[in-house]
Amino acid sequence: MMNQYLRELEQDPFDPDEFVERMVRRSMQESRLKDDQFDPEMIHDIFTQAIQDLKVLQERQERKCARLEQAVQEEEKVYLAKLSEIMDQHTHCVNVFSSLDERMSRCGGRALDIGEKLGAARAPRARSAAARDLLSHLANFLNPGPVLSDVFNDPNKLNEAADVIQKLYTIAQELPPDKFDVAKNKIETKYDEIERNLIEEFVRAQNQGNVTKMKDIASIMTNFKGYSQCVDAYIETSQMNTLLGKDIFSSVLPLCKKNYTVISSVFPNPDQVMSKFVLNIFHLKLQKYVQTKLADKSDIEKYLRNLYEMYTSIQRVSDELVAENLVSADGNASTGDLRREALINGAMAGATEGYPALEIRRLKAILSSALNAYYAEKQHVKKQIQGGGFQELRRDLQAVIGTRANINIAQIENYGGETFLSEQLARKMLSDAQTSFLRCRTLCTASEVSGTTIALLEVLIQQLLVEHVDYALDLGLQSIPIAETKSPPQIYFFDTVNQANKIVNMFIEHFQESVLPCMSKHSECVQRKNTIIEQLETKLDLGLERAISAVVGWVKLHLHTEQKKSDFKPDGDIDTIASPACLGVVSYLSSTTERLHAALEGDNRQLLTLELAVRLHRVIYDHLQNFTFNSAGAMIAICDVKEYRSAVCGRGSGGGGDTATALFDALHALCNLLLVKPENLHQVCEGETLAELDHSILLNFIQLRSDYKTHKLSNFLKGLTN
Repeated sequence: MMNQYLRELEQDPFDPDEFVERMVRRSMQESRLKDDQFDPEMIHDIFTQAIQDLKVLQERQERKCARLEQAVQEEEKVYLAKLSEIMDQHTHCVNVFSSLDERMSRCGGRALDIGEKLGAARAPRARSAAARDLLSHLANFLNPGPVLSDVFNDPNKLNEAADVIQKLYTIAQELPPDKFDVAKNKIETKYDEIERNLIEEFVRAQNQGNVTKMKDIASIMTNFKGYSQCVDAYIETSQMNTLLGKDIFSSVLPLCKKNYTVISSVFPNPDQVMSKFVLNIFHLKLQKYVQTKLADKSDIEKYLRNLYEMYTSIQRVSDELVAENLVSADGNASTGDLRREALINGAMAGATEGYPALEIRRLKAILSSALNAYYAEKQHVKKQIQGGGFQELRRDLQAVIGTRANINIAQIENYGGETFLSEQLARKMLSDAQTSFLRCRTLCTASEVSGTTIALLEVLIQQLLVEHVDYALDLGLQSIPIAETKSPPQIYFFDTVNQANKIVNMFIEHFQESVLPCMSKHSECVQRKNTIIEQLETKLDLGLERAISAVVGWVKLHLHTEQKKSDFKPDGDIDTIASPACLGVVSYLSSTTERLHAALEGDNRQLLTLELAVRLHRVIYDHLQNFTFNSAGAMIAICDVKEYRSAVCGRGSGGGGDTATALFDALHALCNLLLVKPENLHQVCEGETLAELDHSILLNFIQLRSDYKTHKLSNFLKGLTN
């Protein structure tokens, strides 16, 4: 049992309650009798024995712990003794290291002092030896005949020969003339020969990809006057057979990045060499490519498209070089950094000279061609339209004479409803203009952009707004019927207004997006735009005025000729419906107002509908004053007014607003005066709708009743005074 207790006690984690429960379960099983009874005495003995066993186990564990503690204490003493010994050794080592470091510092100082003294003693000897060797080489050049020194004749000693000849060349410049002319010439000849050999060797190393040798030669060449030739040789070799594809612009950046790595490793002044490398690409390679592409100017459209593509591609390449810090955006005069604009101008090499005139000519030609094609498709020959007050007066006189004589003197042509306006054509013209303005903003110089923009805008205004929209408005004005015609006037001008407004809005949007960004000062362009739009608005207003007058004039004439006196004094009982004359007017007004609402939007629609309603109200009011009404006729008049109001103020979108509705409501109320009983007239006149009207209007309307005199209605109106 002791081992079992030990295993249970060593469980992790140990739960004493669970331990006791397990003992209870085991004791219950051992003391169980028959009929599920158990022996309590046996359970007591089991627990007593377990307690004794646990006490023995506790004592045994305590003795074991004591032994372990004693062993740990002994090991700790040994560890502390060993640690103390190690600390003493460490202290001794630190002291020894400090002593050695001090001695090494003293020895190093003495060695440096000795080295400086030896160097000071050796330098004069070295200079003397170098001077002796240099004088020996100079003597070879002073001797007659060719130079026989091994240094200058051994190709493997080219670097040594370069060092010697460079020094001799410097000395030769100080020698007096005449006496040493032969030696100086021989030195200069050998100098040029070695310089050429160095450049050839540099190119050979470049072709072999030997960067180390290239760097050595470039370092030597920095002391030679032909160092720039070495740089030129590198640039020419590295750019040979490159930039030859169809799209050479995409190859510029990889070529520059690749060579910048080599240049940085080879040349002592990599930034200047890289600047020259890039300059050579733009001023030679790209310039030649651009000139080839732009050689053919016979097709202006293609030429301008290529010019824009070349310019933007060069701009893109320049921006890529700036982003990689291979080119400076603004340049630096002190360091000689390349400037982005200088590269672009060098590559284009005057290709943009004369561009403004070409762009203006191109836009004018393409817009004019589009207009001519449109009118040719419509089989329409443009007319010379004369305007002014005299023409308007002549037209009106012809209309009056023609109406009275029942002949068409004015010869008004409506072209079958054709407006001669095309949104599709306008979009194409604006798209062509957008291309021109974009190129103008890109290709023009700062001094050219303003004038070119104004000239392009003038071309667009002339072709789109004057030759197309303004011309269509003139045709539309002439097609508006005369005010007093017997047949219902067809007002196609509303369609013209609708399309003209859309085209003008398209032009204004184009003006904001394409024209204004081209200029820093917008006043002149804005003024020109406002002037032409005001001119168009004036014609639109004139046409709408004529259209309204034609509609109202026809309504007046139709009612005058078609409305019969019997319409408002019918005999016997009849169906209370609107009169035939009214129905004819309403049918015409319904189609006309629908076309008007479709043509106009917003406030313009509201104002024009109100103007039409006010004029029609006046015509109908004056028209009703010409008749006498009995009760049945009054009902017909009320029905007529109701139909007029629905045609003008309702039926579809827009309406004439509260003002127009109020006018016809008042007219409707006046017609009620023709119907009410005599004793109720006074009360109706003082009602909400008629109370604000002048009493003379009420009296005049009441006098239209057929029973006004027979029923002595004036007696019922004695309370109405002005």
